[in-house]
Amino acid sequence: MKTLLRELLFPLIAVLAAFVIGGVVVLAIGDNPFTVYRLLISSAFGLFDAMGNFTWDNWGYTLFYATPLIFTGLAVSLAFKCGLLNIGAEGQLTIGAFAAAWIGFTFNGWSGWLLIPMAILAAMLAGAFWGAIPGVLKARFGSHEVINTIMLNFIAVGLVSYLTQSRYKVTGDPIMQTKTIAEQAQIARFSTLLSPLGINFPARIPLSAAFLIALLTCFLVWVFLWKTKWGYELRAVGLNPSAAEYGGISVQWQIILAMALSGGLAGMVGIGEVLGYRYRYYDGFSPGYGFAGIAVALLGRNHPVGVVLAAILFGALNRGGLFVDIFTDHVSKDLVQVLQGIIILFVAMEAMFRRMILRKTASSA
Repeated sequence: MKTLLRELLFPLIAVLAAFVIGGVVVLAIGDNPFTVYRLLISSAFGLFDAMGNFTWDNWGYTLFYATPLIFTGLAVSLAFKCGLLNIGAEGQLTIGAFAAAWIGFTFNGWSGWLLIPMAILAAMLAGAFWGAIPGVLKARFGSHEVINTIMLNFIAVGLVSYLTQSRYKVTGDPIMQTKTIAEQAQIARFSTLLSPLGINFPARIPLSAAFLIALLTCFLVWVFLWKTKWGYELRAVGLNPSAAEYGGISVQWQIILAMALSGGLAGMVGIGEVLGYRYRYYDGFSPGYGFAGIAVALLGRNHPVGVVLAAILFGALNRGGLFVDIFTDHVSKDLVQVLQGIIILFVAMEAMFRRMILRKTASSA
């Protein structure tokens, strides 16, 4: 636990530094940074509305926005553990979401007890297949995974757009989206889950059981990476491929496995998007979840606990940015992107900060 807290110290410093610099930017364009940040934080985490009434809206939407980022953050962090940079989560989640929708509207006569697990499995397997392709190319031919995953993003988006437009779009529908999935394929939202407990969670908030699945997935990833032989071998390859191979670990297999598992995690974005929110595949639904997952993984120190915290932070920024855009004079929701960018810059500069601290410590000794 002490190690985890120490590892989270630098990301925390990065976040605080980003807010300080962001405050200077807000002040420079003519707004009060304290007012802007108070609005940003209260609209993301506040429990009361402007009239003083209790509300679930702020936390509900923050966790809703955080859910896909947990999946993509886990996807990127798992690949990182094997020394790989998965830039293809955007394509993998696109393929996964389409696969989940296809199962949902194709086998609409199945029972929900079978249809929901099948749709979730389809999202995972489709994402894993798309992630395994650059893994095989890397392992067998030495082709760099960054280039391959970027190119596969374009292929995934183009392929799914073609299938949606030509095969699975309802005739006459002006929106690029597939048919609706079966009702029994839809997972419960929090309004349904909390109702038996006497909690009146508004049905308008799209937070669904996908968030709980995301938390469970974090736990399973932690168990896999730190409590299993396969996770140990994967991390060993990431730390030192030559030493791992000398110790009898198949580096090629670990590369393929890591990219496949990473793709499967990214594909799970389709659980919340398709089964818990839109109930269909909507073309272009992702505002960049796959790329934001890179930032979440970096800020979360590639640890499942850190990924959850970073995803909630980014979800809060997305939620609060809407209110900043509406209720301030000069600041737009683009401030959120500025803050995210500064946070990542500071996280990337961590090595420099560590050297500075070590040098200062050595000189004082």
